[in-house]
This record gives sequence, C-alpha cells and structure tokens, in this order.
Amino acid sequence: MSLLKSLNRSENNREVREFSFSEADFDFIKQFMLKETGISLADRKYSMVYGRLARRLRRHGFFNFKDYLRLVETDPEERVAFINALTTNKTQFFRERHHFDFITNHLIPQWQDQNQRHVRIWSAGCSTGEEAYSIAITLALSDIGDTAECRVMATDLDTHVLGTARDGMYNVEASRSISIDALKVGFQRGTGSKQDLMRIKPDVKRLVTFKQLNLMTKWDHKNKMDVIFFRNVMIYFDRKVQQQLLQRFYEQLRPGGVLLIGHSENIGDMGQYFENLGQTIYRKL
Repeated sequence: MSLLKSLNRSENNREVREFSFSEADFDFIKQFMLKETGISLADRKYSMVYGRLARRLRRHGFFNFKDYLRLVETDPEERVAFINALTTNKTQFFRERHHFDFITNHLIPQWQDQNQRHVRIWSAGCSTGEEAYSIAITLALSDIGDTAECRVMATDLDTHVLGTARDGMYNVEASRSISIDALKVGFQRGTGSKQDLMRIKPDVKRLVTFKQLNLMTKWDHKNKMDVIFFRNVMIYFDRKVQQQLLQRFYEQLRPGGVLLIGHSENIGDMGQYFENLGQTIYRKL
C-alpha cells in the first residue's frame, strides 16, 4: 500500500474530508511546485498541503481539488496565492547570531581597511523581513555608513510575507532575541493602542529594498554582492537544485565575497569553490 493510500485510509477512519483530494492531485501539486519554484514537497507533506489549499477552495467555492488546480494553471493571480499558501516562513531577529558577529568583527573592519565605497548584501529568502533588518541594524551599529554606501537587498517568493516586511511592524515579543543596543538603533516602540508593537526606524528601513523573486528565474541584479544570506532555505530544494543555486550565488558574489547558510545545511560539491571559515560561513575563492 502506498503512503498516500495509507494516509487516505487513516484519514477516512477518523473523518470524511471536506474536499476530494486524490493521489493524482497531490502528484500534480508536487510537480507544479518543483517546476515553478524548485521546491520539493515530500510525501509526508500530504496533510499540510491539503490543509493550506483547502482555504483557497473555500474562498473560490470549489468542491474538489481538480477544479481548483485548473484555475491555478490558468489564472496568474491564483498561481501566486497557491505558491504563497505552500511556502513556509519561519524566522526571527538575529537568528544564528554568529553570522552578524562575523560581519561586525571581521567584514566591516576589512571593508574599512580596503576603503570600500559600496557594500551590497543580499538576504535571499527574507520571509517577513527579520533577517534583512537584522543585517541593516548590524550595519547601522557600526560606522561603516560614514565611508561606504550600504544597501541590503531582500527577496522572497511569497508576496504576503513581503508585505509584512515592507511594513516593518512587529510584535514586541520579537524583541527577546534583540540586544539593547540593537533595539535603540533599530526600533520605535508603539504607544496607546499600539503599545504591543514596534516599528523599524526610518534610517534603518532606508537601507533595505524588498522585492519578489523566484530563485529559479533569471536574476536582474546590477551589482555583485559582498555577502549573500541563503540560510535555512536549501532544505526546501532537492540536491540538484541546491547545487544549481549555489553555483549562481557563487557567480553573484564579488571575489572574496561571503556566503552564509543555515546551521543544518552544507554546500556539497560547491565546497571546492569556497574557503570554509567555520560556522557555516564560506568565502569565495
């Protein structure tokens, strides 16, 4: 018995599904996501896929996935909503802090010693913006801005999370992972009815540009990057796509540029093109 048939039988023993969702429907979704985004959905994601897309079916008044998936194929707007529903976005400010410490303690002094006039950093898979703003705050905490024009480019596939990122408004509970100095430089606390919120300060916000980007399409970046954050994103791609993306990141980096990945990730065969500096920090050779 296949995994999906087992899952269906198990589900039917507990409850009747609201919408018809066949093995063929699930296979179509997996292939569509792989082709459009490079994201590989595992068989264990069956229930997650059903749950997230069921909301879209209710919204449009469909009774089965087959009819809904025809809409996804023909309607560009619904295709975006479909992809948004199936992408996972989990992040926090200054996640894996050693990467930001590396920028502060090693890269910024290096850029200053080399009298570098432009600093370009890319947050690839920026989600709701915490990573990108953490980068911008790290730059703002230093005096690199006195001698260099600093810019952070932040991209994500999901248009919904990009809306949150551009707003730059977060719950104060997010401050638990942020140092006092970073809070002072980066955030304004809300008042009155917004006392449970904090907003990114304008001077920090101006350092970051957010844009929607499918990593599987052509990149129109005008500048080579000094640093690329590609953290905790590779797990959503199969090995072949991972290596293709890492090759493209290598080409997008300046000589000596740095690639940062997640603590549970590795760069595989592309390791021959980078110097491993430890703590998932790689310098382009």
